[in-house]
Amino acid sequence: MLELHIYIGYREVSSWSMRAWLPLRKVGVPFEETLIRYRLPEHKQHLNDVSPTGKVPLLVHHRDGKEVKVWDSLAIGEYLADTFAYARLWPADPIARAFARAVSAEMHSGFRALRDHLPMALLERLPKSIDDPDAQADIARVAEIWRQARDNWGRKDGGPWLFGHYTVADGMYAPIVSRFRTYGVTLDPICEAYVEAVLADDDFRDWERQAEIDPPQEPLAD
Repeated sequence: MLELHIYIGYREVSSWSMRAWLPLRKVGVPFEETLIRYRLPEHKQHLNDVSPTGKVPLLVHHRDGKEVKVWDSLAIGEYLADTFAYARLWPADPIARAFARAVSAEMHSGFRALRDHLPMALLERLPKSIDDPDAQADIARVAEIWRQARDNWGRKDGGPWLFGHYTVADGMYAPIVSRFRTYGVTLDPICEAYVEAVLADDDFRDWERQAEIDPPQEPLAD
């Protein structure tokens, strides 16, 4: 049995699962994975049995003879950053790290209009005009965050990510990248370059390839 085990939801729509899974891949340690098809009663019951919240994602780490459970995407990212410091999942610079944590928490708790008007649909291409002013404001705020990170730290570090090297913040915003692609959101050159980096990332592509293979979601119960 591997030390790490992650429980995730439907890859095409489970943005929170993606946010935990991508940083886990960046750690470079083998892990087991269980896809929870939570629209099936037996899968939902299994999730209720293993997860304190009955929700995905859930990370289980067998260490020092104990079973450590971490639920919630941002908490999983924090745990991975603490446990596998070599992966540098937060920036070393304290100012950059504070900004990275703040914008990760902002994604975790905010952007409701963006989520409502641009729902996660990883494999779809549904270009449309975004007319809702709250959704437009959310898109503008995301672009502002990306530009600030790239201008202040990312480009100086030399890598393509928000802070140069991959961090939890990149995992938190990866589903937004996929949403912008799905709905054809127009961005400035700095943000477009960041989108291209995320979409070309080997781990993001592995997630997407598996989403293409997975059976479709079961219909919602009446």
